[in-house]
Amino acid sequence: MKKTILKILAWVVCIMALFSFVHASAENNDKSLSLLAINVRKADCLLLRCGSSAYLIDTGLKDTVEQVLSVLAAEGVTHLDGIILTHTHSDHAGGLKKLLASDLEIDALYASRFYVEIKEGKHPIEKALNKNPQREGIRIGWLSAGDTLPLDGGSLDVLGPVEESEKENCNSVVLLASGGGGTMLLAGDMEIPEETSLLAAGLIPKVDVLKIGNHGEQDATGPALIRACEPKVALISTNTEDEKDTPHKRVIGLLNQWNVSIYQTQHTVDGVLVTIRNGEISVEQK
Repeated sequence: MKKTILKILAWVVCIMALFSFVHASAENNDKSLSLLAINVRKADCLLLRCGSSAYLIDTGLKDTVEQVLSVLAAEGVTHLDGIILTHTHSDHAGGLKKLLASDLEIDALYASRFYVEIKEGKHPIEKALNKNPQREGIRIGWLSAGDTLPLDGGSLDVLGPVEESEKENCNSVVLLASGGGGTMLLAGDMEIPEETSLLAAGLIPKVDVLKIGNHGEQDATGPALIRACEPKVALISTNTEDEKDTPHKRVIGLLNQWNVSIYQTQHTVDGVLVTIRNGEISVEQK
């Protein structure tokens, strides 16, 4: 009798464990992956969220920080797992100093392992931290191809850069975010030479969403990249008033040729929100 009871209890424990595993897996699969491309004029600032994770990828210009903070507040974001600078240019790193001075909880700062254009011999992270000594102990990570960052309910892989370039845009951190049953490729200011190096290394997969590199300028987003990743949705963070030929007609024509749905931050107030849940893509212009 005692053995029978123990066997029944063992089966009950196994069934409960299996139920918990299935339930946890279902919850994990239900977590959506979202990307909010914030309207910061001809600059980049992306809010990437999945499960409990939130990253800010680039920080816009120093003059657009109030817009970024306003959007983050409206989205209920008070904590960031990290701020990722794709490269050192001021339209991507310019807002970092003011963001560090804000009330945002920020766990870490990340940047490309490779960089060639810095002022006063200091990286933007170093300069921003010098102005914000209260953040002195913050974790710093230097990224290149093969690195990964934690993303609750998904994965965040660094595809590039694979090598140092003499051109700063081609040192951009390129990210592949997976979650919600879909994928997003975030290209920073990657130009065609960096695209070529990633394609040659076999690092560009098919994706659902592509954040177009370098604001849609003509020196980025080559046919080989679009052929490889076949995105359904393209996001372009730019402003034609700031630079007349962005997005460039060649890039728009290429995306139209591949039947890609195109969204531009300049056509919104706050930005473009793309969400993937259970493999389905939805887009909201905010």
